Amino acid sequence: MRGPLVAVAGAALVAPLVLAGPARAEADPYTVTPLRFTVEAGGRTCAVDADLYRPAGVDADRPAPAVLATNGFGGSKSDGSTDAIGKAFAERGYVGLVYSGLGFGGSGCLITLDDPAIDGKAASELLDFLGGVRAADDGTEADFVTRDAEGDPRVGMIGGSYGGAIQLATAAVDPRVDALVPLITWNDLGYALAPNNTGARTGVTSDTPGVFKWQWTNGFYLIGEGQPLLNPSLDPSRINRLDCLHFATRACETIRLLNSGRYPADRTEEMLAYARSVSPVSYLDRVKAPTLIVQGQADSLFNLNEATATYRTLKAQGTETKMIWQSWGHSGGQVPGELDLSQGNLETSHVGQRVLAWFDRYLHKKTDTDTGPAFSYYRDWQSGYGSASDVPALSRSLYLSGDGKLVDNRSKVARGSRQYTNWLVPTSHSESSIAPLIGLPDPKPYDTRGTYLGWRSEPLTEPLDIVGAPKATLKVVSPKTERVQNSGDASDKLVLFAKVYDVAPDGGRTLVNRLVSPVRVPDVTRPFTVELPGIVHRYEKGHRLEFVIAASDTAYFGNRGVKPVTVVSAPEDTGVLELPVVPAG
Repeated sequence: MRGPLVAVAGAALVAPLVLAGPARAEADPYTVTPLRFTVEAGGRTCAVDADLYRPAGVDADRPAPAVLATNGFGGSKSDGSTDAIGKAFAERGYVGLVYSGLGFGGSGCLITLDDPAIDGKAASELLDFLGGVRAADDGTEADFVTRDAEGDPRVGMIGGSYGGAIQLATAAVDPRVDALVPLITWNDLGYALAPNNTGARTGVTSDTPGVFKWQWTNGFYLIGEGQPLLNPSLDPSRINRLDCLHFATRACETIRLLNSGRYPADRTEEMLAYARSVSPVSYLDRVKAPTLIVQGQADSLFNLNEATATYRTLKAQGTETKMIWQSWGHSGGQVPGELDLSQGNLETSHVGQRVLAWFDRYLHKKTDTDTGPAFSYYRDWQSGYGSASDVPALSRSLYLSGDGKLVDNRSKVARGSRQYTNWLVPTSHSESSIAPLIGLPDPKPYDTRGTYLGWRSEPLTEPLDIVGAPKATLKVVSPKTERVQNSGDASDKLVLFAKVYDVAPDGGRTLVNRLVSPVRVPDVTRPFTVELPGIVHRYEKGHRLEFVIAASDTAYFGNRGVKPVTVVSAPEDTGVLELPVVPAG
């Protein structure tokens, strides 16, 4: 069976949560005690390796709320980002319990992708410790944590990526969690690993299998399988296997199917059902803890659309929820002034201030604390964050003209048709590849002539500020796809990639945060809509927008076979690009 391809280096796969704690004074403001816990999770007995951070002066007579956190994928309790959470909040008077997630560091059992029934259940037993229900394996008790009731600790959770999803998984199985701050995490792993940005029935979830994101997915596989052979997660029964040493079997089967490039209906449905069963999309209805969602604009792994899906679901069910779009994510984007605890800037960064306020409100029960706007977003063209009562709606339309122009009125659409054809190798490049991670130059985004179509607007007469996810409504013609798209194998359907460039007056093209929208078209005989990745971007006066449909992309699997595509434009029946525009300033 075909194994996962070589992919991105491990350094990029651990969430870049830059949380190295501030330097400590000579007299330590807290103590750190290594602890072990034996927990029952998913029918298995697992060891959990943790560190307890106890602020000076906190005891049974002067208890303090707790903060629980775990690592990003591939990390442990001791990596810079996770350890720093314990330090940062202990220095601010919180009891910290930081642990290595199951399958990582010194914690046992297999990697189960933050499954609520396994990873969530393990975290729930740590809440038992904080609530005084149980002791650590060495007898250590936490009788100095504030409690809301017998066995119910006052506790919040914070962490990024893999350490973000675990918060939602824990809250879904244990209502004792009082506040959540998940950073740069997913809504639906089926979408994150093989996105399809058309035909969504809820949030980002589509019934048509998406386009395999091979670089990120196989990178995760390699990081998981790269755990030491002596790691306590290793199941002795797997020692003779050549793969799947550290992952749950169904997780490995999912990756194998994605790598096969063939998606028969029965196996694909089973694969997607598993990926979604361990994803927030399947259990958010059980999450009642107040949640401050923080997502990164520079993130090709878990984009802003995933955070928006979680945000809207929680709000709709009445869970207290707010959302921040910060600059940085898995694809970089860190800028001065943004959350970076290595600079000690919880109190001075927008996100840090919001986190402190969130915990003040829900852990210290300061009911008059202002937790900030419902939605805020980083903007690089103006000082300070923008804010709104909700994610901005689509408010402006542009039309795809037959002459390659992007026009602002349907009456300006010229009749015409244009065609592109995919090659059997990728001919477009959007997202950052593995090159910079192994010391090689990474090419700028490009598209190869004849394998894409672009539509450009006239130069803007004033700045245009976009906040949110653009949407395109398209109709394409592909007779070769028509003949095979109902074969019963989703891989025979048409694959294409949509994106929007910023074109400067000198012709230079910028792909905002290098984001692209993969699409597997359910039926090429019908119009379809494409939701592009959310962005926050100002198109300056004199710049142009260019909407592009490309046949392939280097970070994803593409079409099976050569499939020419024609786009026909006419005033009465043409493609539309809708934009979420906000007033300048």
